[in-house]
Amino acid sequence: MPPLRLYNSLTRHVDALEPITPGRVTIYTCGSTVYRYAHIGNLRTYLFGDLLRRTLEYIGYDVLYVKNITDVGHMRETGEDPILLAAENEGKSPTEIAEFYTAAWLEDERLLNIRPADVMPNATDHIAEMIEITSALLDKGLAYEVGGNVYFDVSAFPDYGQLSGQRVDEMRTGTRVEVETDKRDPVDFALWKRAEPDRLMKWPSPWGEGFPGWHIECSAMSMKYLGERFDIHTGGIDLKFPHHEDEIAQSEGAIGHQVVSVWMHGEFLMLDDAKMARSVGNVIRVTDLPSKGFQPLDFRYLALTAHYRSKLDFTHEAMQAAAHGLRRLRRAASGGADDTDETAPDLSAEPMVAHRARFVDAISDDLAMPAAIAIAHGVASDDALTPAARRALLLDFDRVLGLDLDAPADPVDQELPAGAAELLERRAAARAARDYALSDALRDELGSMGVEVRDTPEGQVTTLRG
Repeated sequence: MPPLRLYNSLTRHVDALEPITPGRVTIYTCGSTVYRYAHIGNLRTYLFGDLLRRTLEYIGYDVLYVKNITDVGHMRETGEDPILLAAENEGKSPTEIAEFYTAAWLEDERLLNIRPADVMPNATDHIAEMIEITSALLDKGLAYEVGGNVYFDVSAFPDYGQLSGQRVDEMRTGTRVEVETDKRDPVDFALWKRAEPDRLMKWPSPWGEGFPGWHIECSAMSMKYLGERFDIHTGGIDLKFPHHEDEIAQSEGAIGHQVVSVWMHGEFLMLDDAKMARSVGNVIRVTDLPSKGFQPLDFRYLALTAHYRSKLDFTHEAMQAAAHGLRRLRRAASGGADDTDETAPDLSAEPMVAHRARFVDAISDDLAMPAAIAIAHGVASDDALTPAARRALLLDFDRVLGLDLDAPADPVDQELPAGAAELLERRAAARAARDYALSDALRDELGSMGVEVRDTPEGQVTTLRG
């Protein structure tokens, strides 16, 4: 089994993965809080988790993958509970809100070929486990109760800040106006909150009726299904602090030892020089892509062109380049589909083994998917391979890439002259890089092939001459 090297946010460098159980890797991903539609920025994080899982399975690991569903709201800094607020705004019960947006999120993931996790627990089914951890923290003197509210005492956990690199005194300086005025210290965080009398979602506890804090949910669900030690915890970079920092404190505080070996965080998707977020007002859903001329897997391809720890710019031209790149791979993968006379290619024979070794080395190097995509295109253009061999290699790579490379290319692409789609892809990339001399040269070359290219605010538009 080849070594897998992953960047660990806790150690701040790339480490060789050493699973707790040899040959088996356990992963937990923070899933969606289901009170609104997910956007493609959210889904980029889940794509990264999917690629991690596929990579591990491809190189031979047995994987247990858990991704939670947060179906009980947590208090925002404004004091609002997003699930209850959505229920009020939409005239539905909290359960109806959670069920509707859970179904929508899972359908969005399906459209992007994000495979369902092995276990997808709902937070509301694990209140007992959250109360158990909270009680353990109180017993150990790591938490305190004030009038039905239970808070984690950050000062009692010396390693607080180890993940984010922040110092507690700096956190106090940067603390905003507190909604929770009964805390001993503004950096302390809620494990359990007292419910107001008319609150719809509340549960009995040793401290009265209430509801869990946000962070305790993931500690309870991750350890419930993966045990008191597990290998990898993933999430978006925005969750590193405070969510994951607080998870470490309460999980390790309750158990008494390190729980997660490797912490991995995916970077933001950018649009108009700002991260994609509802607070910015620049969100796009995966279901919006067809109206913009793209398919969901065009976005998956785009996500593969940037490393998961790098910001990714979402632009029309970048999506055009992604669409052309995907269709080029699909055309190459379809080349040997009808070759019934040739025996099945042997992936362990040269030159196929060399391509596969490079692919394995790329994905094993902290999920270097841009390099993996480049290797796939190298296979697509390798004249030393038979069409059947190219197809076999590309479909083998697709176990990780998840691009449905055995699907037919679009009819429009099939009408283009041979080589035109690749030139269009290169031209879109050249324009994105502002290399206008190369862009003009490629337009002339396409024109000589009977493909007219016109640049519009939405990107390049092609017309075939009769």
